[in-house]
Amino acid sequence: MATLWSKGTKASDVVENFTVGNDRVLDMALAKYDVIGSKAHIRMLESIGLLTAEELDTLTAALDDILGEIEAGSFVLEDDVEDIHSQVELLLTRRLGDVGKKIHSGRSRNDQVLVDIKLFLRDELLKTKEEVLELFGVLQDLSEKYKDVMLPGYTHGQVAMPSSFGLWFGGYAEALADDMYMLNGAYHLVNQNPLGSAAGYGNSFPLDREMTTRLLEFEDLDYNVIAAQLSRGKAEKAVASAIGSIALTLNKFASDCCLYMCPNFGFISFPDELTTGSSIMPHKKNPDVWEIIRGNCNRILGCGNSIALLCSNMPHGYHRDFQLLKDILFPALELMHKCIRMTEFMLREIRVNRHILDSPIYDYLFTVEEVNRRALAGMPFRDAYKSVGIEVNEGRFHAEKTVRHTHAGSIGNLCNREIAVKMKKASDFGNK
Repeated sequence: MATLWSKGTKASDVVENFTVGNDRVLDMALAKYDVIGSKAHIRMLESIGLLTAEELDTLTAALDDILGEIEAGSFVLEDDVEDIHSQVELLLTRRLGDVGKKIHSGRSRNDQVLVDIKLFLRDELLKTKEEVLELFGVLQDLSEKYKDVMLPGYTHGQVAMPSSFGLWFGGYAEALADDMYMLNGAYHLVNQNPLGSAAGYGNSFPLDREMTTRLLEFEDLDYNVIAAQLSRGKAEKAVASAIGSIALTLNKFASDCCLYMCPNFGFISFPDELTTGSSIMPHKKNPDVWEIIRGNCNRILGCGNSIALLCSNMPHGYHRDFQLLKDILFPALELMHKCIRMTEFMLREIRVNRHILDSPIYDYLFTVEEVNRRALAGMPFRDAYKSVGIEVNEGRFHAEKTVRHTHAGSIGNLCNREIAVKMKKASDFGNK
């Protein structure tokens, strides 16, 4: 296999296959960003005299051609080439001769990979942001549409107090606003330029790192070259934590939907084509989509822990262990996109039961309402609580199925507009 770091000896095939692992496949996600990073790097090299203006133009045109091939899907990683970084440099050398070899001046594979990953993660976070905003909008619309449709609320899995579909949908919308703050934080951590840190100890070339920061539209620089290397794993962990927060929200919502779809509840339903059947039970309408969302979100939740464990107990500087970060995080990001999009798709087809509370099994939802009603009329709260409890025990309790909740965030005052403002504030990152 062709490697840029070869010194004339060849690693055995067994060692090479083991150490490379799945990296060649995962690297294809970075191909575009490797070219973008290289274009900024050579512009900087020309500015400090390591390339002529003519060489810069030649290299830039060749890199643009490679970028076009990547975007068209015709770029391939050849069987005997180690990774996409080697492939790009190899193509430049084939097409341009010795000038192609100059592209690596002033950088290491280490900071080259780092900048590729940060550019990739930055785009992934922005893509996730837009998907979350779409889902948030659907939830807010549903909250308004069904704000007057009552729904049982549960604590300890037991019938507890009145809720509403407006409250349920709106609650998950606001949970996504909290998740967006996590994305926001991860974005700012990722959006720092490590290029020029080389192998982690800087470079004797007079690199203009501020210039590449501007060219690549990073909002800041990883100044200390050791700190740039210390960001390995930390950036990935921040992204994993952010998508893990979203995954936890979707996991709970999927669990709610599995429960609410059960005929014993019958709170919500979906068109038959969005459910699956049984091989022997003709009546079944299984919530397979929600179960797969729930299961995949659990997998995403484990991603952050896997990254933390992988990066523990290593001294500073580069270690080959870091290569495995892609194997953990990249598939989790793809799962996250699928789960968000599928949740939105399903919600656009949801049907709600408008007559759930007609059943007498939900009468006891209103015991607290009655206690509060008597307390507002002047009875001490503890006396009101005891008197309603006695009526329940003696089978004399009569439910008045109305609610008078007016405080912020309650059934009668959902504050969806205020939650939208919160989401706008949380999502204020990555805007150009």
